[in-house]
Amino acid sequence: MVRRDTAANIDVDIGGTFTDALISWKGKTVAVKTPTTGYNLAIGFMRALQESAEDLGTDVKSLLMETEMIRYSTTVAMNKLLERKGPRLGLLTTRGFEDTILVGKGAQWADGLPVRERRNVARAVRPEPIISRDMIEGVKERIDSNGAIVAPLDEENVQQKVLSLVDRGAQGIVVALLWSYLNPGHERRIRDIIRELFPDCYLGSMPVFLSSEVLPKRFEYTRTMTTVLNAYLHQSLWEETLGMSEEVRTNGYGRSLYLVHNSGGMATAFKTSAVQTYNGGPVAGCLGASFLAGQMGFETVVVADMGGTSFDVSLVEQGRPGSQLAQPLIDRWQVGMAMVETKSIGAGGGSIAWIDESAGRRLEVGPQSAGSMPGPAAYDQGGSEATVTDADFVLGYLNPDYFHGGRIPINLKRARSVIQERIAGPLRLSVEEAAVLIRKVLDARMGSTLFKETALRGYDTRQLTLFACGGAGPTHCCGFGAEARLSQIITFPFSPVFCAFGSSTMDIRHVYEQSYRIQLLKAGGKQWLKDYPSFNGVVKRLQELAQRNIRGEGLPVDRVLYELELDIKFGGQLNIKRTASPRLALQSDDDAKALYEKFVSAYSRAYSPISVFPAGGVEIHNFILHAIVPRPKPELPRYRLQGQTPSETAVKRPRPVYWPEIDDFRQTPVYEEGVLEPGNVIAGPAIIEAPDTTTVVPQGWNYAMNEFRAGIIKKE
Repeated sequence: MVRRDTAANIDVDIGGTFTDALISWKGKTVAVKTPTTGYNLAIGFMRALQESAEDLGTDVKSLLMETEMIRYSTTVAMNKLLERKGPRLGLLTTRGFEDTILVGKGAQWADGLPVRERRNVARAVRPEPIISRDMIEGVKERIDSNGAIVAPLDEENVQQKVLSLVDRGAQGIVVALLWSYLNPGHERRIRDIIRELFPDCYLGSMPVFLSSEVLPKRFEYTRTMTTVLNAYLHQSLWEETLGMSEEVRTNGYGRSLYLVHNSGGMATAFKTSAVQTYNGGPVAGCLGASFLAGQMGFETVVVADMGGTSFDVSLVEQGRPGSQLAQPLIDRWQVGMAMVETKSIGAGGGSIAWIDESAGRRLEVGPQSAGSMPGPAAYDQGGSEATVTDADFVLGYLNPDYFHGGRIPINLKRARSVIQERIAGPLRLSVEEAAVLIRKVLDARMGSTLFKETALRGYDTRQLTLFACGGAGPTHCCGFGAEARLSQIITFPFSPVFCAFGSSTMDIRHVYEQSYRIQLLKAGGKQWLKDYPSFNGVVKRLQELAQRNIRGEGLPVDRVLYELELDIKFGGQLNIKRTASPRLALQSDDDAKALYEKFVSAYSRAYSPISVFPAGGVEIHNFILHAIVPRPKPELPRYRLQGQTPSETAVKRPRPVYWPEIDDFRQTPVYEEGVLEPGNVIAGPAIIEAPDTTTVVPQGWNYAMNEFRAGIIKKE
C-alpha cells in the first residue's frame, strides 16, 4: 500500500485482544499488532506507535511531529456496556411516560438475542435496564405533536425531581421529553436549571444530556435509549480519548484525534458522541473492503474479520459499503441513529472452549474470550482455559517459534495440558481430537453466520468473493468459507490490521439527522405537494450545523460535499425505505418527481414492485445529511507477475500439521508470505506464514498471489 502524501498518517484500531496500527510515512507503510492493555488502553496504543516508529527507522516524537492525522477506532464502548461499568444515571421525562424505556417496543425481550434464545420464550426475560425505574422521574410539562406548548414547564417541580435523583446517587442526568425534537425549549430550560443548582465550578457539577441534541428524531423510545446509552458510555470514552490525546500531544502531535463513527463517518473527538463510536472498528473494515472492491473490480463482497475476540461480518453491495440498519441495536436496545450494518459474534482466536453439561456434554466455543490478559494458555501468562489459538498450536497450524514474528513466546506444553484437562479428558478424546473438534465447532459457527448474512439476502454464496481479514482470518478462512459454500477467498498483506487499513481509506464525514414529516405526494397519487420551503429549510439547518462543526475542526468549509438521504414511506404502509436523494433542494415538480422515482426504485428492490402504492401518497419522515471532506486515498501498487513456482528463499522448514482430510499429521511445506512473488501458485496442503498471521491452505485448495500481492484461495 502506498500513499503519495509525505506527511505521516496513523490509523489505529483497538480490539479486545490486540491493538492494530497501520502507519504510512514518506512512501513507506508498516503494520504492527501489540497486545491490548485493558487496564490503560493508551499504553498499548503507544507501544504500537513505538514499534511502528522503529520499523520506519525513526522515533515516536519525530514520527508524531510529522503526522497529519491520527484516525482511531475502538471497542471500548462495546466492552464497557457489556461489563455494565458505566455511571449511575437519572432520567427526566414527561410525566406519565416514565416507563417508556422499560416497556420498549413490546418485543424488547427479544432484541439482541440469538435465535436459539428467542425461541425459548418460557425463559425469556427483558434486559436489565441501564437506568432502573427508581431513577426515572416525570416532570410536569407537555408539548404536542406539532411542537406547540400545551402545558408549560413547572420549574419548581423540575428542581424537586433533580434534587431527588441526586440524593439517590445520580452521577449524570438524561433529559428526554415528549416531542422535544420539534421543540427543544423545555429540555434546554431543564439543563439551565440543573446548571444553576450544580454549577460547573463545583465538584458536584452534574453532566446533562438532552435527547433533542443527541438524536433529534421521532419515536421517544429509540430517541431516549440513544441518549441514555450515550450518557452511560460518555465518561469512559472521554477518559480513554483524553489519555490518548495527552500521550500523543506530549510526544509532538499538534492536531486533533479523529474517531471512526458507526455511521461510516469520522470526526474529531470533540465533535463525537460516545454512542457514535460503538462498533466503529468493523464499520471501518467494511469501508476499507468497499475501497478494495473498487480497486480490484468486485461489485459484491462479503467481509469476514476474525480477531482474538470477535468475528465481524459485513457486505459490500454494488461497490458500496453495507446498507444502513433499519432497526439498529446496541447490545439489547434499539437506537434511532444511522449505523452501517455489520454482524458480530463472540468468535475468535481467544474464544474459550467449554463443555455444556446441560446439553448432553456438548462442546461449545465462545462467546467468552481469554482476551489479551491472560490470553490463551499458550501465552503462558496464567491462562487456564482452552482456546482456539491453543488448538491451532497443538495441530501445527501456528508456529510457536514465529508467533507474531517471534515477539510473543509460546508454551506449547501448556496449550496441550489445558486442552487435555478441560476438553479431551472429560470427553474421552485425545488432545489432537479435541483440538480438531474445537476448530470444527468454531468454523461451523462462523460459517453459519456468513451463510445467513448472505444467502438470506438472496445471494448465491457460490458466486461471492470472501475477504478474509483479522489476525486469525487467514488461518480459519477455508474452514468457515467451506461451511458457507464460498469458493473464492482473498487475503491481503494487511489482513491482520484490516480495520486500521479501513480507516485509512475514509473521508472526514459528519452525519446529521432530523425528523420532519413532509407530504411529498398527496393521497391519490396525482398531486405533488409544493411545500418545498419546509423541505429546503430542514436541509439548510443541517448544512449550517455541519458547516459550524467542520469550521470548528479547522477544516475548509468550501471543500465540503453533501449527500442527502431520506426516510420515505407510502401512506397506509408500515415499511420505511431510506433513499438517496438526487437533489439537495426541491424547487419544482420535476425535482419532486425525480425523488419519487428514486424512492420507488429503492422500495421495489427492497419490498417487490407489488408493494408500490402511490394511491396512499408518499411521506418523508427523516432527513439524514452527510457532510464530507474528501481525504487522499492510499493506492494499491501493481506488480509484474512472475513464475508460478515460488523461489527457494520463500521456502521455510516443513513441519508436521494435522489435516482432517487424512485424519493424521503430515509433513507440510511452509512458505514465507513476504518473500512470495506475484504469480506464485501453491497447492494445498500448505502453510504460508507472515509475522502477524498464518494462511492455512488445506488439501484440495490452491493459493495464488495476484498482481496486488493479495492471496487468491480457490477450491480445485
